[in-house]
Amino acid sequence: MTSHPSSSPSSPSSVSPRALQLVQTLVRMNTVSHNSNLALIHFVRDELQKLGVTSRITTNTDKTKANLFATLGEGKPAGIILSGHTDTVPWDGQDWTLDPLSATVSDGRLYGRGSCDMKGFIGLALAHAEGFLNSPAPFAVHLALSYDEEVGCLGVRELIADMKDAGIAPLACIIGEPTSMVPATAHKGVYRYKCCVRGKEAHSSLTPQSVNAIEMAARVVGKLRDMADGFEANEPRYEGFDVPFSTASVGQFHGGIADNVVPRDAEFRYEFRNLPTADAILMQRELVAYTERAQPAMKKIAPDAGFSFETICEVPAFLGSASDAVTQLAQRLAGTKETTLVAFGTEAGLFKNAGIPTVVCGPGSINQAHQPDEFVSLEQLSRCEDFMQGLANTSELR
Repeated sequence: MTSHPSSSPSSPSSVSPRALQLVQTLVRMNTVSHNSNLALIHFVRDELQKLGVTSRITTNTDKTKANLFATLGEGKPAGIILSGHTDTVPWDGQDWTLDPLSATVSDGRLYGRGSCDMKGFIGLALAHAEGFLNSPAPFAVHLALSYDEEVGCLGVRELIADMKDAGIAPLACIIGEPTSMVPATAHKGVYRYKCCVRGKEAHSSLTPQSVNAIEMAARVVGKLRDMADGFEANEPRYEGFDVPFSTASVGQFHGGIADNVVPRDAEFRYEFRNLPTADAILMQRELVAYTERAQPAMKKIAPDAGFSFETICEVPAFLGSASDAVTQLAQRLAGTKETTLVAFGTEAGLFKNAGIPTVVCGPGSINQAHQPDEFVSLEQLSRCEDFMQGLANTSELR
């Protein structure tokens, strides 16, 4: 059965004080993507070290950010990954009524940036580390924490590569993004690019001697709009998504210096959000091919005129299945027979493309993520804690 998340089971138990304290501690750490996440990573590393667990750390080039991978149950065959990203989006310009780093608990909610997306899940997984170590399950539990998910799923690529280099071959992966504790089996991809246009400037009274970068960029934007219209008109629908076809859109456009100067330079940023059944790389190739056909006429006037592209991020779509063992496990642990699809991107496609069966399931609603006064309800945290306890007591994947 596939549906959107529904209300929770009745009478969930309360969140344990230890789990709530850990979540609050993580929320109080400022890990906005343009900051370092090392304080959080080192905190988790040290908490695990108290249990005798060694963490694998991989870093970005300048060593200001890190991933963490730890195995709870070393020596057991394979294992199940509990995955979460440590970075958050900023809150600049948002109308918050409380300190975004306060981790305030009020009226059955825990408030703060990252409380929902997704430090609630991470804190609960850490709170149950000892339970996973003492678990009778025949598989280990791996804790995987990444950096820079919010800016393009950058850190997890290093984490996955390191995991493979170490010969670690997990059974499955559960990504704790906010799905209201209903397992999600698919999401769209997010592919963002920047197009830079170089023309030739001239006085606006001498336009035949120029190449207008804004006008050439506008033609490409028009092509992108035509592609988007084509997706809406012709692409086979994937029911269950709010928008059941792929989309394309322009988010930024810059160019020009004065009304009477033909602009030499222009640039714009755009994205494709492709269905799991569509190929965003082919979409990008189609757009690039269009610019290549336009370039010869530009170069007749100015040899260095033309188009160039820069990749901002390429986050693959995710397509799992309700029949996957990890999906069925997540359903049992969450106490639901439902599955859902989500509109937002996650690291799930990268894990799946690495050959690891994956599902997305975590506490909170995406409706609260990235918002002023972001929160996760204590009821959702309680349900996730039950999920963690159930995983520790699981005797088999199926």
